[in-house]
Amino acid sequence: MTDADRTADRIERDLGSLIRAYREDVRPRDVGMPEGGRRRTPGLRRAELAVLAGVSVEYLTRLEQGRDRHPSPAVVGALADALRLGHDERRVLLLASKDAQGAGVCLATAPGDDVPAATRAVLDRLTPAPAVLLDRFGTVLACTPAYRALLAPAGLFDDGGLDGGEPRLAPVVLTDPRARDLFPDWDAVADRVVADLQRESVPSDPALGELVDALTVLAGAAFTERWARPVADRGRDAVLRLAHPQAGALRVEPQVLVPGGGDHLRIELLLPADAATDRALDDLAAGDRTLRVVRADAS
Repeated sequence: MTDADRTADRIERDLGSLIRAYREDVRPRDVGMPEGGRRRTPGLRRAELAVLAGVSVEYLTRLEQGRDRHPSPAVVGALADALRLGHDERRVLLLASKDAQGAGVCLATAPGDDVPAATRAVLDRLTPAPAVLLDRFGTVLACTPAYRALLAPAGLFDDGGLDGGEPRLAPVVLTDPRARDLFPDWDAVADRVVADLQRESVPSDPALGELVDALTVLAGAAFTERWARPVADRGRDAVLRLAHPQAGALRVEPQVLVPGGGDHLRIELLLPADAATDRALDDLAAGDRTLRVVRADAS
């Protein structure tokens, strides 16, 4: 059975049987556990997974047997980390945990108004430079062609974004392996997108809570460890390096512009940090000078 077939098969499973199936897939030596002793089933023992995830054997048993259907996102994320799950497997586990609680998952819809006409006009004036309009969740509301060409290799614009909606920076940077290829200084970029999410968001916002819960499972420690840090300007204005598959090595300097109106929107402009990057950005944007509006226009 291929990995895709295995993932499709597990979408239909309940949370408990899904955890058990993933546990039985993991070889002890792959997670630093000794292989010694006879095993009734392949993969990790419950006690081994419990140690790796930092939960009790009794609690893990209740989860696998369906007697506890309300694990916290932190527990689900810890299990995903311990099991070394990939992005698709983490998404299946997230959906299963929400289904067990009778809740849905929607990462695509962000609150806020549509793109104001005046803000859209400012962004249009920035063409052909790479520029993007973001809301407080890092949702790409509109962008110039050069920005789309620059970030597309990270998977930001695949299928219109997460769950068919608008693309969001944090989930893509933190969970898509292609982002690690695009950004040689991935750790610094991950620091920055999480810090931006902290800085721009209202802690009591239920939409923020939903996104944080999802990232806790989908990204695991890569997100939770950063989210636990104090809010700071982590590399916001530092030079950003990209290893672009078409344009080669690029260096840009992010600059943030805040439109008036109190809409929690920001424009991020990526200025070339050297002459070679300047020429490469012009080449990337040369084929299309039309502003890309991701969200529907305001009336």
